[in-house]
Amino acid sequence: MQWAPITSAPSDRDLELAVIDYAGTHALLFACRRILGGWINALTKRRVEVDPTHWREWSTRGDDEL
Repeated sequence: MQWAPITSAPSDRDLELAVIDYAGTHALLFACRRILGGWINALTKRRVEVDPTHWREWSTRGDDEL
């Protein structure tokens, strides 16, 4: 699955998010959903304070690397 720019992320499905920090690029280990003004954990529905750079469809396979 290809990564897409965060500006194109939909709000109607679970997504895998990636962030860039001091240690490099990392994919979050849990599915997220876009909400007005930010992101929530798709399972817990709790707000997630992240500034993601890109996204792709959530997959439980875990076989794709960044």
